Amino acid sequence: MQATYSRMLVAVWVACLCAIASASAQSFLHQEAYDAGLFTPLETLDALSEAEFTSLSHPFFPDYGVRVKKTKFCDGTVNSYTGYLDITKARHLFFYFFESRNDPAADDVIFWTNGGPGASSSLGLFMELGPCRVLDENGAKYHPESWNSNANIFFIDQPIGVGFSYADYGETAYTTDEAAKDVAAFVAIFFEHFSQFKGRPFHMAGESYGGRYLPVFASAIYDQNTALVQAGMTPVNLTSVMIGNGITDPFRIFLSYYDMQCTGASVDPVVDIATCVYQKKMVKRCEKWFQESCIDQYDAINCGSAVAICQNAISAPFLATGMNPYDISQPCNGSVATTLCYPLTVHISNYLSAPSLRAQLGVDPAVPANFSSVSMDVSAGFNLNQDSLHASADYVGALLERGVRVLIYVGDYDWICNWIGNERFTLALEWSGQADFGKYELRDWFVGGAPAGKTRSTSDGLFTFATIAAAGHMVPYDKPKESLELVNRWMKGEPF
Repeated sequence: MQATYSRMLVAVWVACLCAIASASAQSFLHQEAYDAGLFTPLETLDALSEAEFTSLSHPFFPDYGVRVKKTKFCDGTVNSYTGYLDITKARHLFFYFFESRNDPAADDVIFWTNGGPGASSSLGLFMELGPCRVLDENGAKYHPESWNSNANIFFIDQPIGVGFSYADYGETAYTTDEAAKDVAAFVAIFFEHFSQFKGRPFHMAGESYGGRYLPVFASAIYDQNTALVQAGMTPVNLTSVMIGNGITDPFRIFLSYYDMQCTGASVDPVVDIATCVYQKKMVKRCEKWFQESCIDQYDAINCGSAVAICQNAISAPFLATGMNPYDISQPCNGSVATTLCYPLTVHISNYLSAPSLRAQLGVDPAVPANFSSVSMDVSAGFNLNQDSLHASADYVGALLERGVRVLIYVGDYDWICNWIGNERFTLALEWSGQADFGKYELRDWFVGGAPAGKTRSTSDGLFTFATIAAAGHMVPYDKPKESLELVNRWMKGEPF
């Protein structure tokens, strides 16, 4: 028996050593190809065609390729581009890229992703912070408070199956860790090919489930930079992460539903007294269950059961009120399932279903004809893997320790990823600057002389929390002027 066990161990060690040797050999071959000059960067976006895609590859990322083309639409004042990240020639992630309205040759670069999981970043582009908005049936209109006012910006449909992204043979990426590999490769290939952007400050931004995505994505890019430097390539200048109304610490967010709906934290209580009294007791029990089954030691069955019971007690009563979970100050207009409580999302879907626009953007024919802002399949896949029950808070702490700035901003009318839970997450975050961050009280910050919200920051500005007054889940939609000022100050390193 002992001999059999020993032989098994030897077999495992040999397999591991072979895998390491194979990976090392593969890395060496990629390095050789790079050193031998087999990689020729495109260098400038001016080289791209409007008539067809230009294909980009890189020996360091043999399983990935990028197709990109010029695309004149939406904002005639800047150059715009669309394309696909092709993964093992079977999975395809769609993206938009807009140059800055100010100085595209010098301005920072922002990467934007919506959340869901399963939400298309077309919502961020056409509803919130993009250079044009689709607010009615008349199509896209110029948006003066776009975040590309002073930055070059990406919008990406990720993971596979979201928006215009698709797979040839049913492949999926139903965890944040899987999605991170694809995003990190895409960013590196882009910066390696277009040397005009090398060294530019790079900011990763997003909202909602982006609070789960972005810390992991940014960490993948940071760690990948080490391999890029070893291969003689320029690392991506990962400067900051900007998380809007995020679910970075899902359990603190969830437990704070009680505060939002019962204590008048942002608006008058919206749930009846008897239910709130019951919920107050349940919050203590749920906190204990979450700590034991989800945080201290993750147990898929027990954690899933705790969440299901606590959802029924704490979140279900609010959802039954008919109020908008993305803006607790008003009722849901339509339904979450059909319009996300915002009927204009239907106009965005209709706009992106038009064959003429799709041809202009270069959308592959394999994408379904009727555009959907949210993929229920992707959402279900993430839920099946319990991806949302894994916090990304430790990734935030690790990024801060390595000098990557982090901004947590939250509209104070949002219920689903509320400011109470996000503030608690920022104060509880374990890292070397925790005491410095926590010693400051919330203070007002201003735009045009008027209070715009509350903020707290470390003395060196590395970590900042900010609320945006009277804004819901989609801050740039509700408060475009304030959100643009927030982002511009952040990129400049100015205090709020």
